Amino acid sequence: MASAKSVKVLELAGREITVSNPEKIYFPEAGYTKLALVEYYVAVADAALRAVGGRPIVLKRYVNGAAEPAFYQKRAPTPRPAFIETVTLRFPSGRTAEEVVVSDVAQLAWIVNLGCIDLHPHAVRATNLDHPDELRIDLDPVPGVPWRAVCQVAIVCREVLQENGLVAWPKTSGSRGIHLNVRLIPNWGFDEVRKAALAVAREVERRAPELATSAWWKEERHGVFIDYNQNAKDRTTAGAYSVRPTPDARVSAPLHWDEVPTCDPSVFTLATMPGRLAECGDLAAGIDETAGSLEGLLALADAQAAAGQSDAPWPPHYEKRAAEPKRVAPSRRAGAGRRTPSAPLITVARAARKDEALAALAAWQARHPTVAARLEPADIL
Repeated sequence: MASAKSVKVLELAGREITVSNPEKIYFPEAGYTKLALVEYYVAVADAALRAVGGRPIVLKRYVNGAAEPAFYQKRAPTPRPAFIETVTLRFPSGRTAEEVVVSDVAQLAWIVNLGCIDLHPHAVRATNLDHPDELRIDLDPVPGVPWRAVCQVAIVCREVLQENGLVAWPKTSGSRGIHLNVRLIPNWGFDEVRKAALAVAREVERRAPELATSAWWKEERHGVFIDYNQNAKDRTTAGAYSVRPTPDARVSAPLHWDEVPTCDPSVFTLATMPGRLAECGDLAAGIDETAGSLEGLLALADAQAAAGQSDAPWPPHYEKRAAEPKRVAPSRRAGAGRRTPSAPLITVARAARKDEALAALAAWQARHPTVAARLEPADIL
């Protein structure tokens, strides 16, 4: 049992929430403790709950802080306090899990105390598990692609969504990308929402072919990948106001569209976000009033199919679909023969985490600046 000196008790929503090991360092470079993380979420609770409240949440637990590997926990911990709400989800595999649903600040602080640095809500409400009320556009740049390009692709995405009767709410991902959340009337299933997201990705790629790609296979990507598969059932993305496991404790920050072209995502951190929220208010506050219809995007998807574009690859653990192309990288398909690179392939790093691989890449580029200067973003997998 933890000693009295190793806990901090907070009074939240009429309950006592115990923070264990409050002085444990969670962000070694910035020096932020576990208690600082909990206090951040308490400070932004109303806004954070607008993004994650009432939704099943996958617990991504960094029990040793942001610098150490995390593990995903879909099933609610047992034992747990009686006030923790849950709902039972059924996954594409057919298995089920009882997941946590957060509705107030006390429940929010309780899951953060488990080591949840960022919050990963599903795109459904606990009251309607089969019909998403959110379409999620995840803009993920290929390594080396500048932030400006991500912002340009976000603006094209907004145009496509507006033309189809939908309102996009932008936020930084808290990492290298941008998320656009689109509130939906929950009349469609996961397959239809994913179909709509793929239609957006392909239309943006058509309008900005030098900047954007819908290619699922990394060897075919360039620029900014529009990850349509984030809308498949059982996928989650970091909610607005989530702290991310970066050295500076960066936050996934809602933006005004006027801010998108020039914003600097590094200024939104655990330390600065409460002040921004107090000054600007929750920039995503109106999202629930903008729920729209998928009819326009589904019509766009049908037009794309009529023009010869079949379904795109699904993630590997999903059931194979009839209209889906071969679920194997182009270079490994039968008849493709052994892949012959146009230039030597150099393995720079084998790492368990993406940030470690990118750090190794940066170190290699510093050691070989002449070669690094000749690389295009698409040259780096």
